[in-house]
Amino acid sequence: MFDYSKVAPPAVANMKPSGIRKYFGIMETMPNAISLGVGEPDFITPKHIMDAGIASLYADKTQYTANNGLIKLRTEIAQYMENSYKLSYDPEGEILVTVGGSEAIDLCLRAFLTVGDEVLIPEPSYVCYAPLSEITGAKAVPIVTVKENSFKVTPEALQAAITPNTKMLILSYPNNPTGGVMKKEELEAIAKVLEGTNIVVVSDEIYAELSYGFKHTSVASVPGMKERTIVVSGFSKAFAMTGWRLGYCCGPRELMRYVAQIHQYAIMCASTPSQYAGIEALQNGLPDTRFMCEQYDERRRYLYRALVDLGFDCFEPEGAFYIFPDVSRFAKDGGDFVETLLKEQQVAVVPGDAFGESGKNHVRISYAYSLEVLKRAMGRIEKFVSTRG
Repeated sequence: MFDYSKVAPPAVANMKPSGIRKYFGIMETMPNAISLGVGEPDFITPKHIMDAGIASLYADKTQYTANNGLIKLRTEIAQYMENSYKLSYDPEGEILVTVGGSEAIDLCLRAFLTVGDEVLIPEPSYVCYAPLSEITGAKAVPIVTVKENSFKVTPEALQAAITPNTKMLILSYPNNPTGGVMKKEELEAIAKVLEGTNIVVVSDEIYAELSYGFKHTSVASVPGMKERTIVVSGFSKAFAMTGWRLGYCCGPRELMRYVAQIHQYAIMCASTPSQYAGIEALQNGLPDTRFMCEQYDERRRYLYRALVDLGFDCFEPEGAFYIFPDVSRFAKDGGDFVETLLKEQQVAVVPGDAFGESGKNHVRISYAYSLEVLKRAMGRIEKFVSTRG
């Protein structure tokens, strides 16, 4: 008899399901449920961007592009990085267009990690970093961040985590799930720690355009960091293009050639119509992004105040579109809070331990939903916590 238990390698067989998706099957049986769990803009892709993708189809642009993506799109990305972050990348060999930012992350991990390596991951962290690192045989090493430090990586914590086996540091700011950010002076302190090491940095900056009250600083713009950093970003969050699956990464040619080699065999190229839509987004879509960011900011301020008024211990997010309250006053941990809230009030949020053990007393709430939806959900949460704490 065929033994299925011996087919998958341990890193795959032991991989846990994403904690973000766990409760959404239950929600499907609750027609009146409100979800605040998914990290997806509630905005539709702006029409002029959709039209560009559609027009490419009618212009018979339905074949493969170059492996690295349309040169026109790569040129627009280079211009965007220069204008926004004063970062200069050559479209010919330092920019790769990918199937969403997720592919770019996976490529970077596979390109540089192997058995015995250690990758440092500030935690709480996005759910894919540790599992995808461990598939390569590397060890994922969490660096715990806390509310008292605004969920930032400190130079002291980074220094303490580095060993002779450390190969990579993953940075993700603005952060999913905490909404934390790192500003220029804080990134400069991190750069000081990395001086003299051969540690590669993968900086996931997919939420860069969603920063509130200040302009995002890319870690690659810090002196001494560009040579060791690959910046990952994309169109999903900034332009409400999640379903288009369009991302990119930028880095020094000497690093990007390894990333591009895997991409050419694994994927060939990103979707052609999506790439034409991406060109339009970068040429004419930034006003749409600013409008959406203003809407998220209004929702952020409402949700933070509403949670604090209900007695939650809560960090005020400075970026992305998530808030990460401590729920230990109202439940034994985040998982218990999520399960009972969904059962009693039919509101779905994500348990904090989906983002690492350090998040176990928290939940992630997305405010990528309209104010109307947020207010209805908060009415139910108010009823829920009124019987607890």
